[in-house]
Amino acid sequence: MKKLNNKYKIALLSLVLSFTGCTNLDETVYSNVTAEGTVLTSADLSNILAPPFAQLRDVYWGWNGLFDVYEESSDLIVTPFRNGIGWGDLYITMHQHTWGPTLEHAEGLWYQCFVGINYVNRAIFQIENLKNVENPEVYINELRALRAMYYYILYDNFRNVPIDTDFVHPVGFLPKQNTSQEVYDFIQKELTETIPSLKEDNSRATYGRVTKWAAKMTLAKLYLNSGVYLGTPKWMEALKEVDDVINSGKFSLNTNYSDAFAIENENNGEEIFTIPFDNKRAGGSYYPYKTLNGYSQATFNLEGSPWGGSGGIPQFIDTYDTSDSRLKDSWLGGLQYTKSGAPIIMENGKQFEYINYMSEVNGTEYNEGYRMVKYEIGEKNISNTSNDVPFYRFADALMIKAECLLRTGNAGEAASIVSQVRARNFKSNPAKAVVTAATLIGGSTYKYGEYSFGTITKLEGGSDIQYGGFLDELAWEFVGEHHRKQDLIRFGVYTKKSWFSHKPNGDFRSVFPIPQSQMDANHNLVQNPGY
Repeated sequence: MKKLNNKYKIALLSLVLSFTGCTNLDETVYSNVTAEGTVLTSADLSNILAPPFAQLRDVYWGWNGLFDVYEESSDLIVTPFRNGIGWGDLYITMHQHTWGPTLEHAEGLWYQCFVGINYVNRAIFQIENLKNVENPEVYINELRALRAMYYYILYDNFRNVPIDTDFVHPVGFLPKQNTSQEVYDFIQKELTETIPSLKEDNSRATYGRVTKWAAKMTLAKLYLNSGVYLGTPKWMEALKEVDDVINSGKFSLNTNYSDAFAIENENNGEEIFTIPFDNKRAGGSYYPYKTLNGYSQATFNLEGSPWGGSGGIPQFIDTYDTSDSRLKDSWLGGLQYTKSGAPIIMENGKQFEYINYMSEVNGTEYNEGYRMVKYEIGEKNISNTSNDVPFYRFADALMIKAECLLRTGNAGEAASIVSQVRARNFKSNPAKAVVTAATLIGGSTYKYGEYSFGTITKLEGGSDIQYGGFLDELAWEFVGEHHRKQDLIRFGVYTKKSWFSHKPNGDFRSVFPIPQSQMDANHNLVQNPGY
């Protein structure tokens, strides 16, 4: 292999990457191949492949990561300023859709995804130069599909991003910006060309890897949102991709909704693509600390005291059927108890309680709002978790199929699929698991409108939302799973409705601004409209 020295230094979107950040669970990672005389062989293949996949951890659970991007700007979750706790402007900006080109969430997502893309480009470059590798195209095609996934995330949030598939660039290289159509076509082409050679197994050997089914899920997502991206719906194309996943026989719904989010959630039948985590060597979510109040340290026997920020927006919590076990599986509310079951008594002598009520985004009390506990919280947790992220799961494939059927006139079959997904969540009252076509076609039960101190002051309601009943189903099934921003945009709600302290603030908000730091460093970039 060619020696990698100073002449192979690159500028990726004007960011000088040090290539020092990726940690693999067991492998020795060659994260900076610059030494004179360094030669990689086929024995190094697993180490070459590791960093492009490991980077997904930072994309998802890095600070201001993918979870925050899709949930904090939505109608489900908010991180207000809490009296006595300094949560402030950044998350309020996300909630109220008042961000500009310096939004930290956009900055972080852009950077982390392009780091991942650069790791892919480097890995492909290294594999192309390895000797005696059997069927190198198999690994290269998987990496191309992974790169398409990174680009899909960027495209969904920014649209007009630079496409870069090279690792070696000349000094002073600045990438050129591509159009929305060009980026869409690139993602589609990379996936359709690589899918035939990707592995079809769903096994320990393919866990956390991009299989044919993971690639088809990314392609299905692209088609599902084509009406938003390009103004041309592609429901039948999305349906075909998820039908292949469903009909493969490789996946099934877990018996319990919570199984996919357990600490030990590896290799369950519902996960189509997973981001693996290990809190000792590759820790995951900080969310237990970000959402829980300090009193909850005693509930979960945590190593440190939580920070007490994020909570469920009461208007959303009110939409749950009380028989739906997803409410308890996803949210912590009511009177609180220690790990041993004793009441948690506060300094004032009263029992601590999370209440389904919020004042306003600029000032809520410590106990206002239910707290998300969808991912199982382990004892002695130190703001890192071992729960793997089920990035795509079988319920997602089923719900994409249901939506495509619904939008193409087959509401009856769509209702049957949704009822199938709901069944495990209404074991105490099975009759309530069954939904009708009319319910899915009808409006949302979400009481949209400006909300202040427990009262909706300007009621807008959700009865006017086409397929609003299905939008509700998506919220109950996928809250906290990087879905909601995209779903709200597709259903015409994201920039049109009010919730809690959020009011509509321009249709251009459905696309994030290109980070100002990138604009300043690269004269080839043109800012997205509205910013």
